Amino acid sequence: MKELPIGLQDFETLRRENMLYVDKTERLLELVTKGRRYFLSRPRRFGKSLTLSTLEAMFSGQAELFKGLSAEKWVSEQAKNPFPVLRFDMSGLDIQTPQNLQISIKEVVRRFARKFQVEITSETLNGMFTDLLMEIHENYGAVAVLIDEYDKPILDNINHLGQANKMREVLRSFYVTLKSCDKYLRFVMPTGISKFSKVGVFSALNNLEDISMDERYGDIVGYTQRELENYFSSWIDNLSDKMKLTREALLERLKDYYDGFSFDGVTRLYNPFSILQCLAKSKLGNYWYVSGSPTFIVKYMKKNAIQDPEEYRHFKVSSDFADIHEIEYAEPESFLYQSGYLTIEQWIDDKITLDYPNEEVRKSILRMYLDEIYHVKKYITLGSQIWEVLSKGNMNEVAELYNMALAGVPYDDFPNRNEFWYRSLFLMLLRGAGIISYAEVHTYKGRADLVIQLKNQIIVLEFKFAKYKSEVEKKMSEGKTQISDREYAKSYGADKNFETLTAVFVANDEERCIRIV
Repeated sequence: MKELPIGLQDFETLRRENMLYVDKTERLLELVTKGRRYFLSRPRRFGKSLTLSTLEAMFSGQAELFKGLSAEKWVSEQAKNPFPVLRFDMSGLDIQTPQNLQISIKEVVRRFARKFQVEITSETLNGMFTDLLMEIHENYGAVAVLIDEYDKPILDNINHLGQANKMREVLRSFYVTLKSCDKYLRFVMPTGISKFSKVGVFSALNNLEDISMDERYGDIVGYTQRELENYFSSWIDNLSDKMKLTREALLERLKDYYDGFSFDGVTRLYNPFSILQCLAKSKLGNYWYVSGSPTFIVKYMKKNAIQDPEEYRHFKVSSDFADIHEIEYAEPESFLYQSGYLTIEQWIDDKITLDYPNEEVRKSILRMYLDEIYHVKKYITLGSQIWEVLSKGNMNEVAELYNMALAGVPYDDFPNRNEFWYRSLFLMLLRGAGIISYAEVHTYKGRADLVIQLKNQIIVLEFKFAKYKSEVEKKMSEGKTQISDREYAKSYGADKNFETLTAVFVANDEERCIRIV
């Protein structure tokens, strides 16, 4: 079996070391032969950097790297008259301040000048980049400009809009050169995570074709089901043997766990990083989250106190929901989509339905909330304990475990807590433990706050919030009356082992806990 290219972003290294490569060059050929200016946004770990590295090798005419690939003939011709390529990686720059960013970009421009042995005389960023493009064009021909993670300096300052806007101005002054120097350019393609900063940064560069949600390029990065089964067949058989599953059963598990990403509403994709890790380690696991959540999404969630991931299941938006001109007006669903936590479930006309793409991402969002938003310690151990006591029907011990988690949450992080907040934390602990549970379940007479579905039992919980101890009994009574009046039990039939309970959250300066009866 060929070695898996886990985390590898350099096309030349991948090919020279004979690693497994899913041939995407047919799709890249469409780009380079049908147009000249493109923009692509995708979540992290999806292969954007490898795509730009492949384009760099194509334009450079490195024909030996493309033997047996769809672009072999085109690159062989290109080798006779290769184009100079400038590939910028904005993730490697000093972005502590706008001044540092500008200095870093200038140094990259100087390095390119030394590489191509051309002279730049200007001192401003715009002037230096103009000199570089003009001189390279004069000496070598039209230039291909590839920009990786164009938006990182902005996204890393997402919670400091003043700083983010200054970063954007530095980038704009740099990128605007691509407009004025258009005649020197053969190809331009910036990539990044977000679309919403694209408009501001490239406002002057209005000839970029955005292919981020274009069905023609839906599979330009990521692996389709067919690619997975064709290219990784031996690895799948190996994993099948180790997990003692049939090939068909394993493929279903992999599909549920890692498939489901869609950026056009039609094409379904696997995240390359996760599926490669799974095949290499012969184990289903949450590799995407462990590799690190995007800094910008964690900061945004903390600032906006987004409390319940469940509210974004089957979430309806307009088809232009991601085309936000300014960061400060971006909605949470836009951030979650562009960072890869939400994907397109369905796209009909100008209406889009978003949802979590697969089990790995659903677990990732829960872990991110518990880690970064609620700061719950040892929630994996807690989850196992909750599963054990819940399966025995011991709700008092469930309450004790919940209160242990609650005790570790810094009070200052959520001073304005309410019933919704406490219920959300309870729900995430259940889901983190792998317990099937639903919030706001509609019945013919109302909505049940929480439904827990065990193998042989259904538990319905009604949540109430008490600010003072003296209110607890009253709230308990209200919850029981509500459950009885709205006949939640009837929705599940008489054949079910059914239990209804009321949970009262007590929160004041002296006490924070849950009581279940």
